[in-house]
Amino acid sequence: MLQTDVKTYSNYINGVWQESESANTFVSVNPANTEDILGRFQSSTGEDVEKAIQAAQEAFPSWAALAPSKRAAVLNKAADILESKAEEIGKELTREEGKIISVATGEVKRSAQTLRYYAVEGLSFTGETFPNDDPALDVYTVREPLGVVSVITPWNFPISIPARKIAPALMTGNTVVFKPSSDTPLIGYRLVEAFHEAGIPKGVINFVTGRSSEIGDQIITHPAIKAITFTGSTSAGEDIHRKTSFTTRTQMELGGKNPLIVMDDADLDHAAQLAVNGGFALTGQACTGTSRVIVMETVAEKFKEKLIEKTKAMTIGDGLNEGTKIGPLANKKQLETVLNYIQIGKEEGASLEYGGRHLTDGVFEKGYFVEPAIFSQVTPNMRIAQEEIFGPVIAIITVNSYEEAITIANGVEYGLAASIATNDVKRAKQFTNDIEAGTVKVNRTTTGNLINAPFGGLKKSSTSTFRESGRAGMEFFTQIKTVYVGY
Repeated sequence: MLQTDVKTYSNYINGVWQESESANTFVSVNPANTEDILGRFQSSTGEDVEKAIQAAQEAFPSWAALAPSKRAAVLNKAADILESKAEEIGKELTREEGKIISVATGEVKRSAQTLRYYAVEGLSFTGETFPNDDPALDVYTVREPLGVVSVITPWNFPISIPARKIAPALMTGNTVVFKPSSDTPLIGYRLVEAFHEAGIPKGVINFVTGRSSEIGDQIITHPAIKAITFTGSTSAGEDIHRKTSFTTRTQMELGGKNPLIVMDDADLDHAAQLAVNGGFALTGQACTGTSRVIVMETVAEKFKEKLIEKTKAMTIGDGLNEGTKIGPLANKKQLETVLNYIQIGKEEGASLEYGGRHLTDGVFEKGYFVEPAIFSQVTPNMRIAQEEIFGPVIAIITVNSYEEAITIANGVEYGLAASIATNDVKRAKQFTNDIEAGTVKVNRTTTGNLINAPFGGLKKSSTSTFRESGRAGMEFFTQIKTVYVGY
């Protein structure tokens, strides 16, 4: 049935909602039902980006000079608006990205919390005073904003990732040009709409939608851009890094191939639940998702049985339906990628113990659904054990010692998140020292991080420069000036 009531959404430039110079649009569809169109969005051009950057550049001096308490007031009001619409936006998030409704609503509420957190932290984020031998000399540092910041975000957390980048950028006095993923532009629009309704001055935040192939280079190479904060694939991050000026600051959170090590003394029920929650609860579409489970040989068979049992109990379907635990993949490309890796796993000689089917009948007919897949007899060098799949696929690798487990866990190019399931406190402590990952957990899922704690990866999971989240998340958006005042 042809959908006729499709709304067209605008860019937001210099405080005004406006159409693209191209007069072209693209649609955002529901991955659970591709006949459900959420809206039409602007296919922006270089001219649109130029206007957005110019508006941010012109707004910067006055926003940087504004009292921190007044910047905080805007963030707090935007947080109130998001929270008041959490149920409504949560439903839109589920329709646009696919995740289950409880998780989607929680993401909106978490984003409101993030804005409030930085509204408070920004009031005490300052420099240092240094003692010296001259009684008539004061030496101190001040933190100053950088200028115009490009914020480029992915589709898997379409409001919480933008919030954790935009909030510290604004609170520290920067202005923003924000480009969301073209798979989830509506949720990015809702975040900017909240700032607009909160009365943010014109030009302080600007919002442009469109394909990276059309406008991506300009957003990262324009001479007025002083910093780029990006979350996405490692290949895209490396491309940005190559193209960016050496005087432009970059912050990148990229791919992961995150291990869960299951020791022979672990609670296997708990360990299997950790694997299910970390690998499948977000349809595997998290950079911190559990994609490798490294299990001691002595408990591997029991663990596999429990993992399959818990996976079978998870209902697949539309995230809006009560009882659904696994939603669709976010887009057709991701579905094809996941199905391709499942085939690769079979061809490499791994044993597909459960799932992996493309679901196409009945309620699944119009969506991007796949059964979560569990492989055993996986060797460390297989592609399904080395490459990021970004879908509900878990590779079980068996080992005979902790030392072997650590070697395999560290034997990939990524280092984002890692976890261990064990009741041995000494072993747990050793693991936190031995593992090469930016986020390390004991008896918890690889997914999830606090808004008030730093987040980031090692190796090819990050540029290993500035962390996101927490107080550390504000450091990226400021530069230090050292001042000597003699009397």
